[in-house]
Amino acid sequence: MIINGTPVFFLQWATLSVFLIFGLVTEIILVQISLLAVLYQAKLDRKSLFRLPMNSIMFFLVSFFSGIIYYSFGGGHGFDIALNFKSFYLITVYLISYLLLNTLGIFFIVRFIYKRKQRFVTKDLIWEIITTIITYPVGIVLYLMYEYIGLAALILIGVPFISLSLILKLYHSSQTANDYLRKTAEIGHQLSQNLYVNETIDFFIEKLYELFKVDFVFIHQVNTNEELEMISRVEQQEKLPLLPEIMKENEGICGKVLASKKAEVYHSKQDWQKVNKGYMPDGVQSILCMPLIKNNKVIGVLLLGSRQKKAFANIKLMVLDLLCSQFAIALENAKYFETTKENSERCALTKLYNYRYFDKILSEQFTELNEKNLDNLVLIMLDIDHFKAINDQYGHQAGNEILIGFAKRIQNLIGDHGLVARYGGEEFVILLSNIEKKEAFDLAEFIRKRIASSPFVIKQNIDDRHQVKNVNITASLGLAYAPVDADEPLALIRHADRALYVGAKRAGRNRVAGYVK
Repeated sequence: MIINGTPVFFLQWATLSVFLIFGLVTEIILVQISLLAVLYQAKLDRKSLFRLPMNSIMFFLVSFFSGIIYYSFGGGHGFDIALNFKSFYLITVYLISYLLLNTLGIFFIVRFIYKRKQRFVTKDLIWEIITTIITYPVGIVLYLMYEYIGLAALILIGVPFISLSLILKLYHSSQTANDYLRKTAEIGHQLSQNLYVNETIDFFIEKLYELFKVDFVFIHQVNTNEELEMISRVEQQEKLPLLPEIMKENEGICGKVLASKKAEVYHSKQDWQKVNKGYMPDGVQSILCMPLIKNNKVIGVLLLGSRQKKAFANIKLMVLDLLCSQFAIALENAKYFETTKENSERCALTKLYNYRYFDKILSEQFTELNEKNLDNLVLIMLDIDHFKAINDQYGHQAGNEILIGFAKRIQNLIGDHGLVARYGGEEFVILLSNIEKKEAFDLAEFIRKRIASSPFVIKQNIDDRHQVKNVNITASLGLAYAPVDADEPLALIRHADRALYVGAKRAGRNRVAGYVK
């Protein structure tokens, strides 16, 4: 049977007696034949065939050197062995040598060939110790019985031992299922703690790699057209750019899952290559595609790929089904949180940050300034000139279009260099940090010119003729500088507002003014 990905088979009860009766050569042959049977059961693909000679050489060396150690201590074989203290001592030395050499061989292969971190003492070693303790007395009994009744001893000893192996296999399967369910519960609890969509997706994929040892993970969401579009693509634990593929129901593997609301499992490339449409990484053999369902509605599709054939056992299918249900709920909750947060922080009309968010960030920036983490702050306050006249002439809907276009233009000019927010009505603010006063003034002047030089397009107007018109507008801007002009947030806002109305508006509008004490 396979435990933790390692073949464990209770063969020592037979190999020990064979070694004691027939010697080292016969024991080596028996171990090699048994190894072939175990690796055949593992169903290696072509890329894993190197494990056959690698394991064969390792077990040959383990058998050979264990036998040499046994012989060097004075051990022999045949029915002339006297089962006294010395014989039991020599057999114990042989079994311990076999156990240690086997463990060292596995440790060397994992650490230096597979290049994975591996502790010397693992669960696999504990299982090896347990099997050695169990098989020790059974091997001795078989050795004694073979002398008197021959091959019939194999039946008398083998049947109960094989039954024991089956019981342990069932026990291990049960333990594996419980372990998976425990981890699933932990992951589900942790998923619910993630508030953001990308954070939730990244955490889920990280846990998938830990739990299932997959090579590829693709996540698709159902868009407003009831089609699948990719929202996450991870290959060999590396996040890659999304593909622009759109899949409809019954198109490809994911489309088939979208239509049926049922998982699809493929054990080899031959099984899925005719069904698949679109991109699939090279080397994929096994595929597990699972719907993400919430309230009996498919909201997305998860696709896992592995380079190994038959990588997804039934237990993994059951566990992944539970995980996907939890992930679907966590993903929708994260989307709802982000939408709610966005609505609370953004202006519904212009999509800029609102006053509440600006006020919070300004306070945080002042804290950074007071702690000497920032050199300075600059607040630019903007006001659209004669905005009431625009509303009176073209209507409030046209005024809204002006506000939207004005916000986009400012945001495009500032980009990621500062915070742009709607302060209220036709007033906007720009918050900058670590920028010199003259540089900030030049930037404000540049913004003023860009606003005045290009007209704004409106499609709605008060006469209901919906004619597209170009409207030229100007804006006045006021600047205040911290810590020179203000030492706290409200003072900075008040001084920027004073610069706007006293220095720019009263001076004729369409100009930039700085705060003057």
